[in-house]
Amino acid sequence: MLLGNPLGDPPAREVFVYLPPSYDRDRERRFPAVYCLTGFTGRGQMLLNSQPFTPNLAERMDSLLARRQIKEMIVVMPDCFTRLGGSQYINSTATGRYEDYLIEEVVPFVDARFRTLARREHRAVLGKSSGGYGALVCGMRYADTFAAVASHSGDCYFEYCYLPDFPKTVRVLGGDAKAFLEKFWREERKGKDDITALNILAMSACYSPDPEAPLGFRLPFDLSTGKSRPGTWARWLEHDPVRMAPLYSAQLKSLKLLYLDAGTKDEFWLDLGARTLAARLAEMQVAFIHEEFDDGHFNISYRYDRSLAHISKAVASDE
Repeated sequence: MLLGNPLGDPPAREVFVYLPPSYDRDRERRFPAVYCLTGFTGRGQMLLNSQPFTPNLAERMDSLLARRQIKEMIVVMPDCFTRLGGSQYINSTATGRYEDYLIEEVVPFVDARFRTLARREHRAVLGKSSGGYGALVCGMRYADTFAAVASHSGDCYFEYCYLPDFPKTVRVLGGDAKAFLEKFWREERKGKDDITALNILAMSACYSPDPEAPLGFRLPFDLSTGKSRPGTWARWLEHDPVRMAPLYSAQLKSLKLLYLDAGTKDEFWLDLGARTLAARLAEMQVAFIHEEFDDGHFNISYRYDRSLAHISKAVASDE
């Protein structure tokens, strides 16, 4: 699916898989599968990084199982990273077919290679930040593949989570996005707002691709003045989960679990985005769980304890 992608990123990717303790002992048993999507600049392997104060995802799963807070599940950690820092797990002519890669390549591969319960009722997707966005999109577009969705601080209500970074990006790019990208990848040292600018470039590649544009995508503002480009911004808004939800009402209502959370100190105002989405879902009479907690956007992997517990109940098997 990723062969010949426009950024020249590697088409072959590593997929990391957590297997539960009884997987090798009970060779007849099959397990639910959870797909965990990383945030911007992340890839699946990062979920297994060793950290001094925070358990990685495998250690977290072992701990939750030991405390009997979840049942055994397989956890899949795909790599959808791009040269621009991320793909939002959607297809784009500017980045590649990452949505197809996840749904049509990774999921069938895992079901063929591992003893999963290969039915949507036993399959979940969760993620944080851009991964939370990807999980929401999967829940809307692929409710026939995933029955449970969990989004931690997922990109939502674009007016709040993206617009504040547009002026910073104009200054950092200095009128030349191509030169910025070349320097970004050439020099190890990054400037204070370089990741912010990279994020806006990546989102432009995902939400407003244009094969006729110099870099393959359009920015939602003028590079010289910062003046808004309403037509391009409108294309971004078409990808906002708040706007997407009404188009996928039946799919959302079919989910066994739709879980949303965000910290009340989120630096990108994604707590307000989650509230806005929750209000829209309530209007649509879609069942969901919405939680808030006293924290920001970063270092909140402990929230996986909540979503994994809910997911375990939703996709658990009697086998």
